[in-house]
Amino acid sequence: MQETGQTPPARPHTGRRRNEAAHQAILDAALHLLADSDGTPVTIDAIARTAGVGKQTVYRWWPSKGAVLLDALTDRADQDVPGPDTGTLRTDLRTFVATTFDAAQHSTTASALRTVAREAARDPHLAELMRTFTATRRTALRDLLSRGRERGELADDADLDLIVDQVYGVFWYRFLLGHAPLDTATAERLADSLVTGNTAD
Repeated sequence: MQETGQTPPARPHTGRRRNEAAHQAILDAALHLLADSDGTPVTIDAIARTAGVGKQTVYRWWPSKGAVLLDALTDRADQDVPGPDTGTLRTDLRTFVATTFDAAQHSTTASALRTVAREAARDPHLAELMRTFTATRRTALRDLLSRGRERGELADDADLDLIVDQVYGVFWYRFLLGHAPLDTATAERLADSLVTGNTAD
């Protein structure tokens, strides 16, 4: 029996954990549905059903299907390709490019990206999703390059946007056509060539 005046023990708060679990379940469901859709539109109803939540739970956090799919892609990219900051541009760039290449070969991610890239040509909503998603990845890489330039590891006039284009140009060309590997050796050679080619004289 509790003594008079004694503070009752705090009950474990599980609401936040349940919310976090539901939030992640929705993102995971959206990504898997996109990967398996083969061009069939992914609906809020399907996302909610796959995640095991009510439709209103989805709408609590996202205003539309596109917003859920964008967050699902971005969440997976943030998990798979964290922005390294070791203090050395060459190491950071090697790591970023290598993890980007590796992440794109995970079956669910690869299938989802191919679906969006393929269907964007005929679905304006997926085209906008693709533009927004790729813009977030470009920003992450550009920030990494900007830090290197501020440390003097790139020339002051180095064209950061062109370097970003070169990284993602190699990535998308090889990813979509499959004519050459997206492996660690390629990532390291690409990163090294970009750093070496853009250092100050």
